[in-house]
Amino acid sequence: MVSSSVTIQHANGVHARPASILVREAGKFQSNVTLSCNGSSVNGKSIMGLLMLALGPGSVVVVETDGPDEVEALEKITAVLSGNF
Repeated sequence: MVSSSVTIQHANGVHARPASILVREAGKFQSNVTLSCNGSSVNGKSIMGLLMLALGPGSVVVVETDGPDEVEALEKITAVLSGNF
């Protein structure tokens, strides 16, 4: 398992569009993806879970990946959350 903290840079936070991009990218990996913020953790492959985190600009989210391609998944998910689509 690998993890990293990311500060949300999107001006509007993680709303529907970036959440759908993140879920699509997370779905390309075999590894489990978990996002945690303010004591709540959700599956990174669930758009409803991501939206329930209500990640606004400046929110710090911890991304954890676990599986055969965990390093690549972590790199991609952190890139998306950092605003690099």
